[in-house]
Amino acid sequence: MTSPLPPRRRGMARSRLLGVIGVAGVGLVGGSLLLWHAQLGEFLGLAADKEPVVSTVGAPAVGEPPASTPATRAPKPTPKPTRTPSTSPKTTEKSEQTETTEKPAVREESIEGLSPKLRSRLKKAITAADRDGVTIRITSARRTSTKQQRLFNEALQQYGSYKVATRWVLPPKYSAHVQGKAVDIGPTAAMTWLNQNGWRYGVCRRYDNEPWHFEALSAPGKKCPPREPHAVAKSD
Repeated sequence: MTSPLPPRRRGMARSRLLGVIGVAGVGLVGGSLLLWHAQLGEFLGLAADKEPVVSTVGAPAVGEPPASTPATRAPKPTPKPTRTPSTSPKTTEKSEQTETTEKPAVREESIEGLSPKLRSRLKKAITAADRDGVTIRITSARRTSTKQQRLFNEALQQYGSYKVATRWVLPPKYSAHVQGKAVDIGPTAAMTWLNQNGWRYGVCRRYDNEPWHFEALSAPGKKCPPREPHAVAKSD
């Protein structure tokens, strides 16, 4: 008896086709699940690693203190007390100028303050007197105006008269001492020697009442002019 083979083969082919389709479907579904699971895991992992986003609206700039913290201000330096000078520069300068004007550059007992002519002649006379054994000492050469005014005021008190006082002491503006053109000497021996020999050097005694007072009144080698009785102040 012969079996009908064709129907069985068609049934087996259909079963195989269905099996292949089933396997493919399962694989497709499994692959889809795996892919979905991987994407989900990556998404969850990245979300866990990322820092939360914080809004920067209203946040302070980098390097600036927050709004709630007051800015620290540098302390103001304490001003140093100023000292008021006791004497202003102008006053000091003025006083220095006055002092320089009033004080002579040399002592009153020195011939260095005299005029060049009288100083030169007097040096030669002093040297000649020294050879003769006579020492000429300078008692008063150039004077300041202040000193001359004081001497004149004392003469006024002593004699009580301007006319009489000026016979001995002249006011500063008329005095030859203030101009450096007169010299008073001592002691008596020096006065005598210079009165006798001063004409040789151009140094002469001027007044009868003042044997100590000498000036350069003539050229060296010529006789001195006649002496005056006393000094006379010029009228203003």
